[in-house]
Amino acid sequence: MSTPEETSPPAELSIKRPPLRFNETQTILNALGEHLEGDLITYWNNPRGTVCHSDVIALYHLLSAHGGGKRVNIFIKSDGGNGQASLRMVSLLREYYEHVVALVPLECASAATMLALGADEIHMGPMAYLTSVDTSLTHDLSPIDRDNDRVSVSLDELKRVIHLWQAQKDNESSNPYKSLFNYVHPLVIGAVDRAESLSMMLCEQILSYHCQDESQIKQIASALNSAYPSHSYPILKKEARRVGLNIVDMDNKVLNLLLELHQLYSDMGRKCTTDFDEIRSHTNEIVNIWESTGRMVFYEIDKDWFYREEERRWITMNDNGGWRKMSIRDGELVKEEMPLA
Repeated sequence: MSTPEETSPPAELSIKRPPLRFNETQTILNALGEHLEGDLITYWNNPRGTVCHSDVIALYHLLSAHGGGKRVNIFIKSDGGNGQASLRMVSLLREYYEHVVALVPLECASAATMLALGADEIHMGPMAYLTSVDTSLTHDLSPIDRDNDRVSVSLDELKRVIHLWQAQKDNESSNPYKSLFNYVHPLVIGAVDRAESLSMMLCEQILSYHCQDESQIKQIASALNSAYPSHSYPILKKEARRVGLNIVDMDNKVLNLLLELHQLYSDMGRKCTTDFDEIRSHTNEIVNIWESTGRMVFYEIDKDWFYREEERRWITMNDNGGWRKMSIRDGELVKEEMPLA
């Protein structure tokens, strides 16, 4: 139970909040429309954002407003997240559009790579990269980081730890699992092992939306799951073409506009921390952004932090975070809450 000291607000409350650049981003979206064939949707994560199932509902909000068509361009900038959410988003895009083009000017990693796999064409800029897509898992019994959040565990990481252990084992440490269980719960290891084939299945299903060659599908899925020594290994344009993906060099005008858009989203996505004193603070941050002409949907973190000295950790309170939407209504800019989960 929280103490009065924890819950009482500071005498003078002046919370820092990131700017909303809706008018500026809309201007760039309109400019991009002059250089792109079809509709445009943008999807952007800051470094603490993630591909998640709530994104599916956010995407549906934009798609249902436009009503679909023959072609859509989707700008993707993300470090990844949940691959199953990527499959759902690809399926949703295909419900509304016949032809999908992924616009990748910067990082498009892990689950975001899976999202890009659902596109008929992947337009990449000179700084763009994809990554491998081997599955990691955040379990209810996963290890906890310094912020008291559950961390993801990947099968590749576990295998490498065990491999190194066995390569250097001696008579006193012949069983790596005995010590590994002190850090990773046995049920987590079992769940990760069960999920080994998940990313292969996801890649194959996503690619099947636009590719009919089963051998090519398996070749691409296999390469992205097991051909690289690191989950974050950057797969550049040349390598992506070698894997078998339909890679197109991005138009320079489109690239420059997308980089301008990224700068505006980065300004919106900066972490704003208000320190009230040594043990109390407030965090406000926009981590996921979806946008199309006339509409923006974003996830905003909005919560207080209190340092509980007896436990030597920060705890959260007054969590008012959630999805918000912005639109123009009767000529006025309107921001309102949008419950998605």
